[in-house]
Formats: sequence, C-alpha cells, structure tokens
Amino acid sequence: MTTCVERIAVRPATNAIMIRKAQVVWSAIASAGGGAVSAKSGALTEAPYSLATRFGPGKGRSPEELLAAAHAGCFTRTLAFSLQVAGYAPTELSTEATVTQEADGPGNCISCSALTLRAKVPNLTRETFETMAWHAVNNCPISKVLRAQIRLDARLL
Repeated sequence: MTTCVERIAVRPATNAIMIRKAQVVWSAIASAGGGAVSAKSGALTEAPYSLATRFGPGKGRSPEELLAAAHAGCFTRTLAFSLQVAGYAPTELSTEATVTQEADGPGNCISCSALTLRAKVPNLTRETFETMAWHAVNNCPISKVLRAQIRLDARLL
C-alpha cells in the first residue's frame, strides 16, 4: 500500500518549459522616482510602483507584495493538486504569505516568507494534512526559487 506522500510523487510526465515575463519601467519622476509594473499575461498592467508603494502605505505594488502573492498562489495550487491526486476533495484552501524584509549590511534582504494555511478537506487526518502541506512547501516552484541561483544579464545603454 502506498502512502499519501508516495502517491503525490506520481504526476503526469511533462517536458514543457513554461516561461512568464514581467517588466518594470522606472523613471525619474519628481524627486523620488517611480514607475509601473506590467505582466505579459495582463494580470498586471502598469500597476504603480515607487518608493512610496514599496516602503509606505501608498497605493501601488511592491516586489515583496508580488512575491508574497506568488508564493501563496503557487503553494496553494501545489497543495490542491497533491490533495486531488491523493483522492481528497478540498472544499477550501486559503493561504496568506507574509514576506519579511530586513536590514542586511548596507542594503536589505528578504529573510522569510511565512505561509498561513487554513483548509477544509473532508476525510483528511491532521497528520496527513501536515505531511502534505509540508510536501507542498518544499515542492512548489516559488519555494524552490527562494533557494535558487540568480542570473543577471546587465547592459548599460
């Protein structure tokens, strides 16, 4: 008999590579500078982005907010898929991600992404739920990218 975690590993084989793009355009508007964030999918279209939106309560987006949304969404999708593959039918999965940025020498670093999950899944034991949730944390692509190598192609124009 296979365990729940073993059943999760049985996924459809795919060789598809998925590429998504987003663009930030920053210009020297006023003294603080500002710009807009857009995604090719249209999910973000020139969303305001500035020092005020990043470090204050201003209306707009921040990289940390976008990272939190991406992590919560990716984790929840990974868990939902795993639950379904294991034969469970979740009725609700609600995840909040809280990204913490703190001082790191002369700059800042993102030190933590804390996920808070509340779930309604009939016929699922607490032990299996916790095992599957941790499996999703360790296997969602955004969790993995938080541990990934960063590449840069920088050119001065």
